[in-house]
Amino acid sequence: MQPFTGAVAALLDKALGLPPGKDRYESEAFAVPMPDGVTLLGRRYRPSRAEGPQPVVLVRNPYGPQMEKLLLGGPLARHGFQVFVQATRGTFGSGGQFRPFTSERADGLATVDWLREQPWCDGRIATTGPSYLGHTQWLVAPHADPPLVAVSPHITASRMTETFYPGGAPTLLNGLAWTATIGRQEIPRAVPDPRRKAVLKKALRRIPLQTADIAVAGAPVGFWRDFTSHGEPGDPYWPATYGEPAADLAKVPPANMVTGWWDLFIAAQMHDFADLQAAGVPARIVVGPWLHGEFAEFIAMMKADLPWLEHHLNGGPEPEGAPVRLFLQEADQWLEFDSWPPPAEPHTVPLGRGSFVYDPSDPTPAVGGPLLQPPGKQEDQQPVESRPDVLVFTGEPLAEDLDVVGAPVATVHVRPELEHADVYVRVCDVDAKGVSRNVVDGIRRLDPHTVPAKDVTVGEDGALTVEIELFPTAYRFRAGHRIRVQVAGGAFPRYARNVGTGEPFGAATTGRRCRTEVLDGGLVELPVLRR
Repeated sequence: MQPFTGAVAALLDKALGLPPGKDRYESEAFAVPMPDGVTLLGRRYRPSRAEGPQPVVLVRNPYGPQMEKLLLGGPLARHGFQVFVQATRGTFGSGGQFRPFTSERADGLATVDWLREQPWCDGRIATTGPSYLGHTQWLVAPHADPPLVAVSPHITASRMTETFYPGGAPTLLNGLAWTATIGRQEIPRAVPDPRRKAVLKKALRRIPLQTADIAVAGAPVGFWRDFTSHGEPGDPYWPATYGEPAADLAKVPPANMVTGWWDLFIAAQMHDFADLQAAGVPARIVVGPWLHGEFAEFIAMMKADLPWLEHHLNGGPEPEGAPVRLFLQEADQWLEFDSWPPPAEPHTVPLGRGSFVYDPSDPTPAVGGPLLQPPGKQEDQQPVESRPDVLVFTGEPLAEDLDVVGAPVATVHVRPELEHADVYVRVCDVDAKGVSRNVVDGIRRLDPHTVPAKDVTVGEDGALTVEIELFPTAYRFRAGHRIRVQVAGGAFPRYARNVGTGEPFGAATTGRRCRTEVLDGGLVELPVLRR
């Protein structure tokens, strides 16, 4: 694998928003033995001018050499860092089976130990990488001994169940889209297949869902079978897999993060950041107006990583600015704070009374939102709000701008006729022309195994009070706009439909309609910055 040099390297650095790299680098392949006998392949990128043992930036990557060379190993090596990029188990030549999340802690710790034994490593190790590459860092960071020097887990989460099943509802679209990606990523193809989107769209409606992986990937995919087999409330599989709750966070080294308001991991990642700060870990985060994997998000990661690594590995100055840097949407400005969430005052949006009927054979759709792949972000909500299975509550025009920064909380009083039902809440921004666009949302899956709970209480009349933490945001509702709240029984295909029978969502083949009454007294509380 030849390094990019000269004009090509300069163009790549410019595209990533980086200053021109000053270093040529060399790369060398290695085979890393794991304790169980499996061998994982890796490649070391080392600046040509480097002499003697150097610190190592470890990246554990399941997505292949293009991401490795273009966005990780090459750019960091050109800017003076020694990088070791490893193909995770069962991917791109590494031995074993790729069963996502299940072996990354053991493999990651074994790789750290192996690196420290190499004559070209001085024992100091930092990590970086986005998405799955970020989660591999979370599984190692609290456990490495001696500790890692620093970590950069971008657009990711420590507790994947919070992203897979938020509020207990399986994230169908994101889950199947990722299944299609990892199930076909090593199949040689000259150009993208334009039929894949149509295949995915059809597979989302497949009954039962357990075999949808074959439709989108051509063969069974381990992650999908785990995802559909272990999605019921209280299933111990995922906590056992990840070691949830997380290990002692005080043992996590200084952490540097980048994410986006429309990233599927944003809710879980902001919880992670707040937890790190509460544990006393030095942590920084940048949150921009990005969907998962947008190129602008990668640019932000690289621009954050260079000074971060320079500081922690080479003794450079501390990165500039406050620990929390947030893009305020609809205001086109960046805000800085010392912590998350920042101080805010509640602005209450009252909900009214009504009822809707959720029909799993014609599931209430979702348009826009934080997703793994486009389209996402903000979309016109007219196709959703015109349906009879969606309640809409709209406030009066705002007298002044309202800057919402934090995670809104919805409290909804409902009486569903079935024990198995979903409550979905979405906050929208209605402009002066009456166009409604989504801002944040959240869902709660009701199940007799999880009701009552800390976020679902049962009243004397049998009605349920459901509290839903919505996705976090930094968003300006402009003066003259109105705030609208949708309440519905689902958001398909973003979340798997609730069939109302209690059958596991992956095996369900039948469904029941569910009428839900929404009672007086509900509200959404928006955290508004103090002016």
